[in-house]
Amino acid sequence: MPADNFSGIADYVARAAGRPSVFLVVVISTIAWLLSGPVFGFSDGWQLVANTVTSVITFWMVFVIQNSQNRDSAAIQAKLDELIRATASRQELIGIEDLSEEQIEEIKSRHRQEGPHR
Repeated sequence: MPADNFSGIADYVARAAGRPSVFLVVVISTIAWLLSGPVFGFSDGWQLVANTVTSVITFWMVFVIQNSQNRDSAAIQAKLDELIRATASRQELIGIEDLSEEQIEEIKSRHRQEGPHR
């Protein structure tokens, strides 16, 4: 399935991009690019290469990061729902993340007025 492949690739890229070794490669690449400036006379082509590469990488990383955040958020919500089910907590809070912002605010307001749940 394409979605499974994308999630797997996105997870791998997100984990790899956060490693110190990748940061080091980016720093070294940036220094090499800057040092090559005088060789290419700080030309428009020299600048265009860096701008294009960084724009493409940034564009891709937005999707990778968003995918990772969506999956992490869904996992956290599932865990919280399970904790609510397992305790004497308010069952109405299960799945609250699917409500509209106004509905969530209404529940928060009502709970503030009621005080702590016992």
